[in-house]
Amino acid sequence: MLPALVMVLCLAAQLEAQLQVGFYRKTCPLAETIVKEVVTDAVKKESELAADFLRMHFHDCFVRGCDGSILINSTKNDVAEKDSPDNNPSLEGFDVIDAAKAKLEEACRGVVSCADIIAFAARDGVELRGGLSYEVPSGRRDGRISRSSEANENLPRPASNLEQLTQIFARKGLTQEDMIILSGKNIKGICKRCPASAGAHTIGVSRCSSITKRLYNFSTAAATDPTLDSGYAKTLKRRCPSGSAGSNLTVPMDPVSPEMFDSSYYRNLLRHRGLFASDQALMGSAKAARLVRRHAKYSPLFRQRFAEAMVKMGHIGVLTGEEGEVRFNCGVINGC
Repeated sequence: MLPALVMVLCLAAQLEAQLQVGFYRKTCPLAETIVKEVVTDAVKKESELAADFLRMHFHDCFVRGCDGSILINSTKNDVAEKDSPDNNPSLEGFDVIDAAKAKLEEACRGVVSCADIIAFAARDGVELRGGLSYEVPSGRRDGRISRSSEANENLPRPASNLEQLTQIFARKGLTQEDMIILSGKNIKGICKRCPASAGAHTIGVSRCSSITKRLYNFSTAAATDPTLDSGYAKTLKRRCPSGSAGSNLTVPMDPVSPEMFDSSYYRNLLRHRGLFASDQALMGSAKAARLVRRHAKYSPLFRQRFAEAMVKMGHIGVLTGEEGEVRFNCGVINGC
């Protein structure tokens, strides 16, 4: 694993103009340790929270950049990202981030940003579920604006095709390969009870409501998406019977190893067992299909590239220096 870590560190070094590994080394030396302890305790009690932290980081970064705006509470005058249909009620773990922030405020008041806490928690969740640990460049500042409408505009949709997904990621400075890698962790949904709008699909579960259209609303004889393996479709129909769209029934993102961070997500795609249409869309071109086959075959490569892609994603639209603020309470803008 050492070469993988070296490559991730090299990538981080290239981006240090904005962020730095060990940013809190002098100002709050136990910052990452405190976050990891809180995250570890939470994931031990509820393993699927690891997926929530990963999805939370993705949703934060794709809306206004990685600025912690996903944590801001709605007010009577503004519906925040947290309460957009993409996040509420499917995204959980906000209370864990708040708990980590409270401990950090006790240790070093007003030093560690909420945006960095999310980035640390996402990394720790990945490691706890079997992924590669990686260094997180930090020094992000928190934003002061959070709008539900912007989440709706910037996050991928479950039915997006390959071209649409590629364009969405390109607007954030990410390549098609980055998109395929982050989808493997779930840039579309490694999440818990999610509407499938992004995250990492190798761990976590999804609500049946996110896939019923693939199972029952097609014009084929079986009314099922023809790109879906018939055997897998039968299994999904048993778990998600017709009429269950409004229920809380769930299915695993990855039926093979739903709680482990591994490359079985890609092997599922080769067998036409991608849960969402946007998952299976990754096989939509010869180039993309080659990448899927490569990561299906070489799990260590997937872990390495995933860590690199997470570091890259973590730099989207960051606020640094005197920009933004460091919130004392992650749900409330300072001074409000």
